[in-house]
Amino acid sequence: MKTITRRRFILGVGAIGAFAVADAVAIEPRRVVVTKHSLASADSDSQQTIRIVQLTDLHLREIGRHAHRIAAAVNNARPDMIVLTGDSIDDRTKVRQLGEFMSLLDPRPTKFATLGNWEHWGFIDLAELEAMYRKSGCRLLVNETAAVEHHGEQVLITGIDDWTGGRPDLARALKTVVPRPNHIVLAHSPVYRDILVHELNRLQLTDYSIAAVLSGHTHGGQVALFGWAPVRPAGSGTYVAGWYEAEGKPPLYVSRGLGTSIAPIRFGSTPEVAVFDWQLAGA
Repeated sequence: MKTITRRRFILGVGAIGAFAVADAVAIEPRRVVVTKHSLASADSDSQQTIRIVQLTDLHLREIGRHAHRIAAAVNNARPDMIVLTGDSIDDRTKVRQLGEFMSLLDPRPTKFATLGNWEHWGFIDLAELEAMYRKSGCRLLVNETAAVEHHGEQVLITGIDDWTGGRPDLARALKTVVPRPNHIVLAHSPVYRDILVHELNRLQLTDYSIAAVLSGHTHGGQVALFGWAPVRPAGSGTYVAGWYEAEGKPPLYVSRGLGTSIAPIRFGSTPEVAVFDWQLAGA
């Protein structure tokens, strides 16, 4: 049996380290995986299912191959609805590029967007952003709720301003909105899921039944080691990625998102397009 010399061991470790760095910088940030999920409203008794694709944390800077891969993955999923849950851009000069990206998406699905912390921190002109989304057939929801009819069933989509960088206002978002059994909340920072439960009780809005909260923000840690993320941004709470369910709280899905922030690297946290097949409750 061959003895591993100290020199060979060091070379082997160096090779593994070099591969990991190459993967984190040049390979993983440019990949896109599609994850598929089932979601059901409380007392789901309808035969109707709506397919929603969630995009989050694009941090879009240019329209290159990665943007085209993302758009192709979305279009191939054949969604009924597309939701963008914040941090689509982080630079005020990139509104036009985001408009170009939106033009790559199938125009037929209903589209909604909400804000992340970087739309605030990047000093994005929110009026310009809203106008671009509107021109792209997408409605920007900032403490607002939209009602959509899908094959005879009404669906409510609430978009909350980001907890980390903005001013979430649930009372404003639900003002004059009649509770419906099919209701999801778009909230960029996942910690808002915990605040949402408190706010529903405080405001005596317990008639609203939330089927799920869709969030992003964490990038799955951006660098994760066997599921452990050593660094997560403020507003992550106890969440990293994937599904979270707990008694007395609506299900939460935290997408790993699609771009990078601060450092242009990803490791153990592949960019994600999340697809949800949501079984609706009958009226």
